[in-house]
Amino acid sequence: MGLPVFHLADLGAGSATGAGDELTLDGPEGRHAAVVRRIGMGERLRLTDGRGSFAEGAVVAASKSGVTVAVDRRAEVPPPAPRLVVVQALPKGERAELAVEMLTEIGADLIVPWNADRSQFRANPERVEKTLTKWRAWAFEASKQSRRSWFCEVAPVASTVEVAALVAGAGLAAVLHEEAKAPLAGLDVPATGDLVVVVGPEGGITPAELDSLGAEPVLLGDTVLRTSTAGVAAAAVLLARTRWT
Repeated sequence: MGLPVFHLADLGAGSATGAGDELTLDGPEGRHAAVVRRIGMGERLRLTDGRGSFAEGAVVAASKSGVTVAVDRRAEVPPPAPRLVVVQALPKGERAELAVEMLTEIGADLIVPWNADRSQFRANPERVEKTLTKWRAWAFEASKQSRRSWFCEVAPVASTVEVAALVAGAGLAAVLHEEAKAPLAGLDVPATGDLVVVVGPEGGITPAELDSLGAEPVLLGDTVLRTSTAGVAAAAVLLARTRWT
């Protein structure tokens, strides 16, 4: 079983050999490790900055405020390539949390919440800020749970115009639609550029939105998936042909 992962923004420079120094994990993450997870003396864990760097070692001190780790290994992980961007129309209730968690676990690098025409999302400043806070917290926790060295990020809530710009700049854009003719699995995946998957709301992407996005829609399969699972299925198709090979 892999080591438990905790986030530490400042991992320091460390020694030339990557060992011999100590790192203290305090604050909310430290309390979570010591009190909730009950990480104790001698147990090994991994600390990551979420941007590709990590340090591993055994706990040499533990209290209710956090833990101290004696580092015996440091490493850098290159960013995943190609980058996977999933534009997720804002779902209702628990569907949103499910979508963010699964997309993070499967390997999405950036999730873009989309206020689509049929999202039924009231885009006032307070609601937008509250939504972003929740989505980023879900992605943060799921990144640790799935032991990622590069944490999944959540972009600000996007309009259709902003999503169209993402699609236009993508190496490959896959706009999911139940009435599409071309299968997603049949697309040619380029060697460079972002892979952008666009997932509509429960009511579907409107014809006007399809025109605005400017990309040929694609079909996942014979069944109609919920908005919270469609992006995960599409991501798996693309990852199986790129990063998972």
